[in-house]
Formats: sequence, structure tokens, C-alpha cells
Amino acid sequence: MPSYSIGQAAELLAVSPETVRRWADGGHLAMDRGGSGNRVIDGVSLAGFATERAAGLHPVPGEVLTSVRNSFAGIVISVTADDVVAQVEIQSGPHRLVSLISRESVDELGLEVGVMATARVKSTNVHIDRPGGRG
Repeated sequence: MPSYSIGQAAELLAVSPETVRRWADGGHLAMDRGGSGNRVIDGVSLAGFATERAAGLHPVPGEVLTSVRNSFAGIVISVTADDVVAQVEIQSGPHRLVSLISRESVDELGLEVGVMATARVKSTNVHIDRPGGRG
């Protein structure tokens, strides 16, 4: 089972190492001592904690009924458009999403920098990368 240092966990959770220590000291995140005596978090515990923490982290205002489970509420940070197509970038917490949509859709939705919008992702192609090596 993989384990993570406090620094690695902090990077994965997008918080400071001190925040991870506070969560552990407060009993919110389980830690053990590794072989070298350093505090470590097992991968299963970290995955469960990350899932619980993410629930409701980016709520979508005025939620609509949809089959799409991956919704990212955020702010439009860029719109580049020509006569037919547009590239729209949304920043949702630590996630930057880029979409190519029609110029007509941009106009109808009133998308411009600074507007709140929600990116919904449903895909048959999802690529997963992992750093080399095991553990």
C-alpha cells in the first residue's frame, strides 16, 4: 500500500503542510510513523479524506437536474472567439478547464471574463497518468 509524507499529502490536497498536520492532530486525518520515524499517511486513508473534503467544495449555484456528475463551478478567465468557434477557460478552485464551443453559444450564454459559469464534463475518453514506479 502506498504511503505519503505530510508534504506530498499537502500538495495533493492543495493545502500547506501545516494544515495537514492540524488535520492529523485534530483526528481528521489518520497518520502513522514510517520506518524512518517520520509521520506518513497511507494512500487509502488519504483517498478517503480527499473524497470527503471535495464533497460540496465547488457547489453549483441553482443546480439543475443532469446526468453529468462532473460539474465545476467557477469564473471565466478567458474567451477567445472568431466568427464560428470560441475557446472558453474557466478557473474552478485549483482546476482550469478549457472548452471549445460555438461562438453562438458564447453570445447566448453571455460568456465573458469575470462571469460565473459551470463546466460540465462527460467523456468516453478519460486519460489517467501516474508517476513512474510503484508505491
